[in-house]
Amino acid sequence: MLYPKITSLGCDTGVALPGATKEGYMILGKNSDRRITESQCLEINPGQLFIEDTMLQLEYRSIPQVRQTYSTLGAGPYWCWGYEEGMNEYRVAIGNEAIRTKTYREAVNEYRKGRSPELGLLGMDIVRLALERSKSASEAVDWIGQLVQRYGQFGCSLLGDDHCGGYDNSYIVADAVEAWIVETYGRHWAALKVKKGSFAISNETCITTDWDRSDSELINYAIKREWWPADRIDEFNVSLAYIDFHFPAELSYSRARRFRQLLAEKEGNIDIVWFKRILRDHYESTFRSDTQYNPTVPGMTTICMHASPSGSTWSQTASSAIFVLPPENSHKLPVMWWCAGPPCNSVYVPVFLNSKSLPAMVGYNGKADKDVISPDKARIDVYTNGSYWWEFKKLCDLTRGDEIGSTWSQRHPIVRKALDSLEKEFERDFYNLESEAIVLQDKGDIKEAELTLSSFTEQCFSKCLDRAYLLQQDVTKYGKPLSVTFD
Repeated sequence: MLYPKITSLGCDTGVALPGATKEGYMILGKNSDRRITESQCLEINPGQLFIEDTMLQLEYRSIPQVRQTYSTLGAGPYWCWGYEEGMNEYRVAIGNEAIRTKTYREAVNEYRKGRSPELGLLGMDIVRLALERSKSASEAVDWIGQLVQRYGQFGCSLLGDDHCGGYDNSYIVADAVEAWIVETYGRHWAALKVKKGSFAISNETCITTDWDRSDSELINYAIKREWWPADRIDEFNVSLAYIDFHFPAELSYSRARRFRQLLAEKEGNIDIVWFKRILRDHYESTFRSDTQYNPTVPGMTTICMHASPSGSTWSQTASSAIFVLPPENSHKLPVMWWCAGPPCNSVYVPVFLNSKSLPAMVGYNGKADKDVISPDKARIDVYTNGSYWWEFKKLCDLTRGDEIGSTWSQRHPIVRKALDSLEKEFERDFYNLESEAIVLQDKGDIKEAELTLSSFTEQCFSKCLDRAYLLQQDVTKYGKPLSVTFD
């Protein structure tokens, strides 16, 4: 039997229900793992009214626009219309995961035979589309289902690949009250409501014999394709029917279990600080942690991902986000804590959808244009001075020293100490700033509240960029890279 070349995927998403968190607010966190030059933009896109018959051009196709869209805040690859993670004005947040399925393998086989399936939507586009059209998590679940049923999701999702380099998608969708796991398989889907506590997903299917919503042909299609025996419908397991067994579970299973383990460890007391700890995890305090180990060693797949020359981790965490979603009557603001690059070597900054604008440094990247274009045709981005994302990538590269991270143990503690002090400052100032903005909103001074939030976020990003510049100079004084050959 010929097995396909394994392409290791990344991304991990977790959610804690209000009953599992310290302050009683929903928290959703995600690491977005992409190829090492795939810089990400942070964007605010205000809601709009559109005239009838307006069409929306995405990477592979044009689809009808809805009459009204809602304001969104999110981050995604520089070439992409959609988001890897985002939230909207109704306190709905979504993060997506690539999953390997029989439906996508089936589409790839047809593509290789010259019978290419119709190109569809990317998972990142579905994240933003659902956010722009939904006032609740439940409504977003329905939109995800409708979109995949109507348009499918075949097409390259990875920079520089052909259409074999794509995937189906799963999602965690949350608002201030409830959270859902949604999995999609070609034009089919299933959704499971998170009933209690917390949960996390990675690059694998996890809905099995129990689900709350689905398309009407979910079971019939699997039986038709002989992925499930017709005489055992009463035992139907969605995951076993649709998972692509050509891809090893180890590429994602350990990360999913680790995320769930860390959530359970603090259940009832989960807060923003603990979510940061989870998203920075490299299996610290486990059997994988010893004096020889560091997270940049080739081939180690961790929640906080680092690229390696082994190819088993071709990507690294390109951005990380934590969404805190308090109820509307709580006198608290929803906030996205956003981090550029692997969060272990970067800093989370509070960003508000209520802001008037975002600083220019986070809205542009390197030399590539911010055009909506399919990733197989996108120009590869490269470093440019002053780009927030690229300056933090440069810092991470300098911290590693070389491809095997031979200076990581000397340099990383210096970076972490400097950035931890910034995060503590932001967390401390955040609560005073939030109270001030809410008072202004209550008085009806919306523009002043927006300006207050925008100014605070811009100051935070400016401090981070200044600190990154200083650390770029400082860390090179410690350790000497080995820079060994791999041949």
